[in-house]
Amino acid sequence: MSDQPWQGDACSLVDAYRKGERSPAEELEATIAAIDRSELNAFSYLDLDRARDTASQADIEQPFGGVPIAIKELDPVAGWPATEASLVFADRRWDYTNTQTERLRAVGAVLVGQTTASEFGGLNISISKLHGITRNPWNLDHTTGGSSAGSSAAVAGGLVPIASGGDGGGSIRIPAGFCGLLGMKGTYGRIPKGPHTSVGPLTVLMGCMARSVRDVARWYDVCAGYDAHDPYSLPKVEGWERRLGSHTRDLRGRTVVIAPNLGRAIVRPEVEALIREQGELLAEDAGLQLNDHTVDLPDVGTEWVLSNMITLRHELGERWPGCKDDLTPAIGFGILMAEQTYNLDIASNAEAARQRLNEAMADILDHVDFIIAASNPDVAFGADVHLNVKVGDLTVGAENNGVLTIPANVTGVPAVSIPAGTVDGLPVGLQVITRHHDDALLLDLALMAERERPWPLVAPGSPR
Repeated sequence: MSDQPWQGDACSLVDAYRKGERSPAEELEATIAAIDRSELNAFSYLDLDRARDTASQADIEQPFGGVPIAIKELDPVAGWPATEASLVFADRRWDYTNTQTERLRAVGAVLVGQTTASEFGGLNISISKLHGITRNPWNLDHTTGGSSAGSSAAVAGGLVPIASGGDGGGSIRIPAGFCGLLGMKGTYGRIPKGPHTSVGPLTVLMGCMARSVRDVARWYDVCAGYDAHDPYSLPKVEGWERRLGSHTRDLRGRTVVIAPNLGRAIVRPEVEALIREQGELLAEDAGLQLNDHTVDLPDVGTEWVLSNMITLRHELGERWPGCKDDLTPAIGFGILMAEQTYNLDIASNAEAARQRLNEAMADILDHVDFIIAASNPDVAFGADVHLNVKVGDLTVGAENNGVLTIPANVTGVPAVSIPAGTVDGLPVGLQVITRHHDDALLLDLALMAERERPWPLVAPGSPR
């Protein structure tokens, strides 16, 4: 028995179980011990009795049989804290489990506990008033990004091989980029959000923080597919893992434009140079033809923020405005601004902005098959920063943090963040965007990058 948790991907851990090299019960104990020693503050709640019971009975023939999996704080699990990373709901508990987690349980996953998030998933930070700072395993002084903060820290930090995530404006791709992980945001509706699906603002998707491409594909095999509790969920597609690498011929001759800043973001020059270099290598690997089509996606950050405040204001109900001081300052300010300014004119302007962005994205993808961009404007900023306004030595607007990721959410197209190397010793993510329903092509591109230029599965020095 090893006294350290598995440092490979989730699929290889299942293989090790089946070969008799590890056991689920022993793996769970090593995981618990590592979490107890960890400096990352990645977990906000542990369900150890139930996890031990599940591990003791694990069917290792199942896709995730016996694998310790962490669940993001915003994902409902019956009986677990329903804080949504906010002091406002510090004493609340979930009375139901979401579809994604139920499907994971059904294939043998050992749910270790809950990972930290930014408050209500609304901020690109790894800090909250409720749980304090979650730290990046590549450098403890830096953020993991958000909102899937603890999930990315736990996976990159060697505590668990895979964890759930969610992406409403970049909350999988941003921390994946900052932490050197594979972060896939599927076509809208790929993994259902039920039960009790919140329809508006039609940007949030479910997924995972992963060390490898095949782990994401297996997650899709388990979790993706129609659910009546989510009216926008897509039909089941079989064989994501089995068909990995089968689209090589489909990729050759397709076109790609490399636009590190998507025409609008301020991106650090060293990051832009790395994205161009790695993007050209990936294009060469896949036989893609470089295209110089203009990419200039309109910034809809303000409209995205205001639209998201609607569902949050409803959830706070009569607690607002009395709960304002319990909220993260940026969240409190956002609700206050939306309450004072949101009206039919603003709503119609937001819809017009969404339409402009959708038309701009469609126009680009009418001319090219893929867009390559940075996942983040810079490497991870300071862990204690509540609102980042820096790119290198430049001062930028706070909206710059989401300019690279929000467009794929608003338009619903799939996008993946692939580890692309480091700048100043911190990971950089390369983002690839494509048309609706072409998720499999993105996974095959990521697989090419993984095979040709393998990335570290965990941060140096892990488990941390």
